[in-house]
Amino acid sequence: MEPTRERAWETLTQYTKSEALRRHALAVEAAVGAYAAKFGEDEALWRTTALLHDFDYEIHPTLDQHPQEGAPILREEGWPEEVVEGVLSHASHLGLPRDTLLKRTLFACDELCGFIHACGLVRPDGIDTLEPKSVRKKLKQPSFAAGVNRDDVYEGAEALGVELDEHIAFVIAAMRPIAADLGLRTSESAQQTG
Repeated sequence: MEPTRERAWETLTQYTKSEALRRHALAVEAAVGAYAAKFGEDEALWRTTALLHDFDYEIHPTLDQHPQEGAPILREEGWPEEVVEGVLSHASHLGLPRDTLLKRTLFACDELCGFIHACGLVRPDGIDTLEPKSVRKKLKQPSFAAGVNRDDVYEGAEALGVELDEHIAFVIAAMRPIAADLGLRTSESAQQTG
C-alpha cells in the first residue's frame, strides 16, 4: 500500500475521536514533514508516520498497550513496515533503537509539539510571536504542561544533532501555518476580538 496522507487521516480519525489528539497529530505531522523537506527525505512517508504515531492512544491509553497493540492494526491495514517501526520507535518505554533519521525526527518532534502547543494556548496571539527563549523558560516550570516529558524534549534535539533553540524555532515555524487548525489564536484572530 502506498502511504498517503489521505489514507493516514482515515486511519487516524477511525480510531481517534478526540479533537486534542487529532490536533497533536497535525502538529507532529507539520514538524516532521518540514524536517523531511529540509533533509530531502520522503515527505509523504514521514508525514504519514507522524500522523499515525498516536492513532491508537484512545483505544490503548496505557504504556503496556500503546503503541505496541496498535502495530498489528497498522500491519493488517497494509501499512509499510517502515511506518509501523517508526510509530513503535517513538515510545521510549519500548526501548527500540531509533536507527533511522525518520525515527529520530519523530521522537524529537513529538513531545516538543505538545509543549509548543501548550505554550500557544496561554498566549494572546498563540504561537505567532513565540520565541525559543520563552519555550525554554516554560520548560523549566515543572507545573506547566506537566504531562510533557522534558527529558524527551532535550534528548530529541540531541538525537537530531541540533541545538535546542534551533529545533524549537524550526518546530514553531512548521506549526505556524496551521495554527488555526490546531485551535490556536493567531495575530489576526487576536486583532478581531480586541
